[in-house]
Amino acid sequence: MQIFSKSFILMALFVVLASDLKSQEFICNLQVNTQQVEGTDKRVYENMQSALNEFINNRKWTNYNFMNEERIECNFVITIGDRPSADVFNGRLNIVASRPVFGSAYNSNLINYVDNDFTFEYVEFQPIEFIENQDVSNLTSVLAYYLYIILGIDFDTFSRNGGTPFYEKAESIVNAAQNSSYPGWKSFEDTKNRYWLVENFLNNNYTDLRNFYYEYHRLGLDVMTEKAEQGRGVITKSLDYLKNVHDDQPGLFALQLILDAKRDEIVNVFSKGNPQQKSAVAELMKEIDPANTSKYSKITQGN
Repeated sequence: MQIFSKSFILMALFVVLASDLKSQEFICNLQVNTQQVEGTDKRVYENMQSALNEFINNRKWTNYNFMNEERIECNFVITIGDRPSADVFNGRLNIVASRPVFGSAYNSNLINYVDNDFTFEYVEFQPIEFIENQDVSNLTSVLAYYLYIILGIDFDTFSRNGGTPFYEKAESIVNAAQNSSYPGWKSFEDTKNRYWLVENFLNNNYTDLRNFYYEYHRLGLDVMTEKAEQGRGVITKSLDYLKNVHDDQPGLFALQLILDAKRDEIVNVFSKGNPQQKSAVAELMKEIDPANTSKYSKITQGN
């Protein structure tokens, strides 16, 4: 019989724990907001919140090993609007995610979006289930869908078109939900829903959206700590990708998602820079995002 020393056992345990630390992709804080619900059963919502946080943070979503500092930070807020029956809930889901910028303590927003078509069933103490390519629960299907969208965007910012496998997983969730009675999954329901968001990212007509993600983040923001002007110059050019998509399809859902996440950051990036660059960016962004002209006017203030 082979005898293992205490130090060997401790070392083996350390390796296992270290492996676990590198596995999960997300540092996600999910909150359940019940302020709009009268007579709230706090215990049910507390258990729901705990179970969903465990579902997201303890599940392995990719085949990649993430170091702890590489994990994607995100916040999900489920706001319960009403509870038609004991196990059915209507509400909305707010999704926010960010990525770190190389050489800095700054995190750049990847997505800041509210899905208003969130109806789901939740039975307290029942296992939280998600099976790929099967529509077993609208609750977990919606959460998994947005987690894969976040992974797709995040990977796109580190390598050109790197997010394709994750958009495809989000697409498979959409496909599995086509017979669902829950809203948000079908093309004919709306032009801005889960179906169309992943369609936009996988549509070859809109590849410039994903070119933007890569050049803006990896070649622009990530070099600004050491080479601010070089990074700002790349970001300036990357905005042309958004202009191309806008010219082809103004109001495209995925384009609007990018603008909502990046609007304030673009203004901040160009708070410095030469006057010619500021003016060019301000005019470009006003054309792409005319509803927010006043925000982009801040870029040239003080020139």
